[in-house]
Amino acid sequence: MSRETRRVIIDTDTASDDTQALLLAATSDRIAIEGVTICTGNVEFEYMVENAKYTLDLAGVADDVTVYEGARTPLVKTHEHADDVHGEGGLGGDLFPETGVPSGDRYAVDYIVEQARENPGELTLVCIAPLTNVALALQKEPNLNELLDEVWVMGGAVNYPGNVTPAAEFNFWVDPDAAKRVVRELDIVLFDWGVTVRDTAFDAETLAEIEAGPDTDLASFFLEIASSVRESNEANLGRDLTTQPDAGLMAGIIAPELIEETGTYHVDVDEREGLTRGHLSVDKNNDTGDDVQTTIIQSFDTRLFHQMFKDMLFKRSPEASL
Repeated sequence: MSRETRRVIIDTDTASDDTQALLLAATSDRIAIEGVTICTGNVEFEYMVENAKYTLDLAGVADDVTVYEGARTPLVKTHEHADDVHGEGGLGGDLFPETGVPSGDRYAVDYIVEQARENPGELTLVCIAPLTNVALALQKEPNLNELLDEVWVMGGAVNYPGNVTPAAEFNFWVDPDAAKRVVRELDIVLFDWGVTVRDTAFDAETLAEIEAGPDTDLASFFLEIASSVRESNEANLGRDLTTQPDAGLMAGIIAPELIEETGTYHVDVDEREGLTRGHLSVDKNNDTGDDVQTTIIQSFDTRLFHQMFKDMLFKRSPEASL
């Protein structure tokens, strides 16, 4: 994981947490966003498309980065949106952008495959949505693993309760059939819900620091889109709290020094309906003897992540203090 500029395609179901990952990438000198693809997930599809375009415009890169529309439903199953967490439109409940920015002229899945074929070994696929687009890309191009440089995935809950059921994290729960295929066929770097909660959370003190900080457009945007999440956590957990799963993953790509410990294991996903839908199984003792190909981020530098995030909000540069 070098510090050279990394060319990325970001696959997202753009709601509040996804926007901050997009902003980290767009304001980083170490990331070049080749394109953004939209996948079914957090809220109604049209909202997610506009949310991505709005965020890219806020970062000043909307003219350079095209948004491509992808899968509007999971491969097999139905799912419920997370508008109770992110607000109806995904950006806190009161912001419904209408950018007028056109989408790309290709289906997102086709775009991913075309770019991988045209740039073998050069692109990193950053997956911060359910994995439907990625699974469909694998169906179209079975050699995707060899064509991509790396694949980073936010999903699953490793030895930790899920955030949508006791067994499952939202992205894997939405499309467990896709997640099962992706973890079996791609060598991935996984940023899970457990490390998210432990190492990326902003408590009331951190949120107060952001509120008291410089009044920048990115800081104001974060506070607006975080409002619904904070209300949800106050109601359900009794705490003023936000978590940054997608931004955590993106920060790890930008600054590998954030990653303190990893382990590589065989993993699988339960695609069956019922209580364990979307559950991520991690074979830490190699009991199955199956291929070991998923690198799981197990420990993350919380202090440095907080600093990078605030530098992005206040200075438009997540590397300002690195």
